[in-house]
Amino acid sequence: MRAGAIVAEDGIWHGGDLATARALFPEAPQPWVDLSTGINPIPYPLPALPLSLWTRLPGADDEAALIAAARSAYRVPQQADIVAAPGTQILIELLPRLAPAGPVAILGPTYAEHGHAWRKAGFTVTEAPTPAEAATVIVVNPNNPDGRVLSRVELADLAAHCTERGGLLVVDEAFADFTPETSIVPDLPAGTIVLRSFGKTYGLAGLRLGFAIGAVDPIARLRAALGPWSVAGPALHVGAQALADADWLAVTGAERARDAARLDALLAPHGRIAGGTSLFRLLETPAAPALFDRLGRHGIYVRRFQNAPQRLRFGLPGDEAGWSRLRTALADDAPEATPPA
Repeated sequence: MRAGAIVAEDGIWHGGDLATARALFPEAPQPWVDLSTGINPIPYPLPALPLSLWTRLPGADDEAALIAAARSAYRVPQQADIVAAPGTQILIELLPRLAPAGPVAILGPTYAEHGHAWRKAGFTVTEAPTPAEAATVIVVNPNNPDGRVLSRVELADLAAHCTERGGLLVVDEAFADFTPETSIVPDLPAGTIVLRSFGKTYGLAGLRLGFAIGAVDPIARLRAALGPWSVAGPALHVGAQALADADWLAVTGAERARDAARLDALLAPHGRIAGGTSLFRLLETPAAPALFDRLGRHGIYVRRFQNAPQRLRFGLPGDEAGWSRLRTALADDAPEATPPA
């Protein structure tokens, strides 16, 4: 790593940290083109927000409106419950409270915060392609970063596996909004908790809004752990409007799918497209460290991986200027500098 590079306190590299990008490449042109996240670069258009949303505590009616919109958008069955939280990260931190002691299997490689949260809570965690004898299993579906999708039948089998062992199946559907057919929510098996993220699809990650869906008792325990007024009034208001806007979601999903195909065409000459979703693509190449360095010197920040140096994840540019800069950087055949260690 270059001198001055920054990582999170827990040692996990995350996308979106432009302070790290600036430290790595202090001479890069401005503004940065940040392709290091899987966040929709063209956000949902924010409505006008009444001043009262900022000056009073959120009311029960505000939360009820959001929950009703979320139940409909995510097709939550009547017998299941749903709770809103200030982002899914806090839910990831709380989930170990719901599971009995016992081994945890994470079907990975995947989003590293899942394993980090369960290890902090004292669980033995393994990352493997199968659950083996684990009581609790965690699946990101579609997976981040390779876009792997398990079918509903496969997820139901995993839920049965966990139930037999007194454990829990956690399905993180952060990237399922544009592919609703992949969601397990409408056929929610017993012993399953599903996480849904608002900010990625709607391009409003700073709003901090996420949901957990499951049986009444575990969701009640999460709600109690979150406490009152856990979601800010503006987030309740914007979330309720956006989740009810099915037309926007359909149009945006089609547009981002076209953008993902456009990105594949740009990346294909530089390695193997190893998968992804319509919000990000994964490139595999032995030259990944050098390519990361080249892009950084052009002011383009992409996601690299501590344990997979041959991989780079690319988010979508948000405008034609961003696409042009990416095209230019990828076409740059100047000699590569020594890549970061």
